Amino acid sequence: MKAEALVVGAGIVGAACAAELAARGMKVNVFEAGGIGCGATAAGMGHIVVMNDTPAEFALARHSRDLWLELAPQLRPDDAFHRCGTLWAAADDEEWQAARALHETFATHRLRAQLLDQAALHQCEPQLAPSLVGGLLVEDDAIVYAPRAAQWLLAESSGHRNIALRTESEVVAVDARTVTLASGERASADVVIVANGLAAMRLIPYLPLRAKKGHLVITDRYPGFISHQLLELGYIKSAHQSGGTSVAFNAQARPTGQLLLGSSRQFDTTDPDVEVPVLAQMLARCERYLPGLARLNALRAWTGFRAATPDGLPLIGPAPPGSGVPGVWVATGHEGLGVTTSLATAKLLAAQLFSTDAPIDVAPYLPGRFCAAVSAG
Repeated sequence: MKAEALVVGAGIVGAACAAELAARGMKVNVFEAGGIGCGATAAGMGHIVVMNDTPAEFALARHSRDLWLELAPQLRPDDAFHRCGTLWAAADDEEWQAARALHETFATHRLRAQLLDQAALHQCEPQLAPSLVGGLLVEDDAIVYAPRAAQWLLAESSGHRNIALRTESEVVAVDARTVTLASGERASADVVIVANGLAAMRLIPYLPLRAKKGHLVITDRYPGFISHQLLELGYIKSAHQSGGTSVAFNAQARPTGQLLLGSSRQFDTTDPDVEVPVLAQMLARCERYLPGLARLNALRAWTGFRAATPDGLPLIGPAPPGSGVPGVWVATGHEGLGVTTSLATAKLLAAQLFSTDAPIDVAPYLPGRFCAAVSAG
């Protein structure tokens, strides 16, 4: 198959981009250094959540969640899509006021959400600590098993016959029309898209990305222990901090009956080892919100690396001047929202490539917003 587009990366973002371009009739070749969804996609929690740290983050997450909800009926049982809802827990009056403000924002944008007082919170999730003062239930948030969803996008989405996938094929160099593999083989097409997360820095060194390490834990099966994605309202503050180590309560009921626990954030390390002090701090934070966790058995802990940008927004569009690769397209820098925002990322990228109207304003996500810093570097 003569390719018209080459996509580097078969994680959830690369798979979404390939599927979108293929659905629009392009012949797409996808190159992945490992296996489908084996990087940050496999190391995340797979939550599909509307975040509101900035208007641009809200717009991208909200649009992408809508796309996931539209796609859900086509997904397979093994993709583990479940509209479980997100329950934001407030530990004190300050966080309760934050819940009220978030509720007002969602109401303004006609997103379903319910404020829960202390009694309603504990009726909704009895395992939560009795000291919590309330919460906000966002009913249409969901979870998905992202590596399987990436495989579905590449193999079963509407344009899948236009996609050719090559795993265990590391790309070591790119230009506007060519990728070079570690083997020395070269492939060419009209468009080259770099969508391989943090590894994009090896291909485009001037991308303003930083590694953000995170730990996760999976438990044994405890069906019914919790039923929602649970987050502390302090998570919003920790998610985009720019230095040091932080933890926040994040617990998810998987369809298997297991609990997936997070989260931690560490900057400027690419050591994949589980760090016991950080893990202990994270689990202690989780137990403050879910005291019953102390009775449960953990099966495994692992780490992954988010690709973070200076402003917390992804890079979607043409590589900026001074990047050394003019004409190459970029879809990376999604931090911990890659699964949520993957489908909208693909729509924005395709709109730029095809010169069509985008569903939301693309300007906040263009890599060129950092062109001054890139040129100075």
